[in-house]
Amino acid sequence: MVDSLPRSRLAIAVLLAVLAGYIDGVAFIYLGGYFVSFMSGNTTQSGVELAGGDLAAAGFGFAVIVAFVVGVMAGTVVRTPRRDRGWIVLLGVAVLVAVGAAVASAPPIDANAVTGAALLAVTPTALCLSLAMGAVNTVFSGSGGPSFGITYMTGALVKIGEGIVGALRGGDRTGWLRYLALWLAIAVGAVCGAAVYAVTGTAALWYGALFAGVVAAVSSTVRASRGSRPA
Repeated sequence: MVDSLPRSRLAIAVLLAVLAGYIDGVAFIYLGGYFVSFMSGNTTQSGVELAGGDLAAAGFGFAVIVAFVVGVMAGTVVRTPRRDRGWIVLLGVAVLVAVGAAVASAPPIDANAVTGAALLAVTPTALCLSLAMGAVNTVFSGSGGPSFGITYMTGALVKIGEGIVGALRGGDRTGWLRYLALWLAIAVGAVCGAAVYAVTGTAALWYGALFAGVVAAVSSTVRASRGSRPA
């Protein structure tokens, strides 16, 4: 879990949360209210669309969910129980985000006027970004260390609440701050993503790809400095 991470890995987790928030913020605007890392939201939205008879919108949401799961599967295959290959996963994430940016030629979706044609036009970008965000959630799994998902912010908020109560009862007074740091990181990332998108449009995704590459380099460097231990 997050509260048992060494500081070097916690720092990488915070950077990844910023990345996930950034990509999700850009995608949320571009895709007209769909997420690429928050699958609970997509599940609810797709269910509502299905109940309302909008099969195109529901199908789009479910396709994004499937892509996310496939991304998790791909990241899990790359990683092994005995070797930390999180940096390789992050290189793949950078490539996927870059591809998503390269194919983002369609205009953004108007959340108040979603059409099947508009959804189809942005599907390649949506799938690339969802694959990337699924893979991000495997960076801290399967390496023999604490396992958790980067974008599971509902769980992080639960841990914050539990941690505050525990601290008031005389327990660990600071453990919950780690979860707060992750939540703040994803929130800051979303703000930055929305702000950059407002200025640059889908070109904002290129900055996300660059950031993912930088985090991959940092992860690889930290791993090397720790020898055979995960970083």
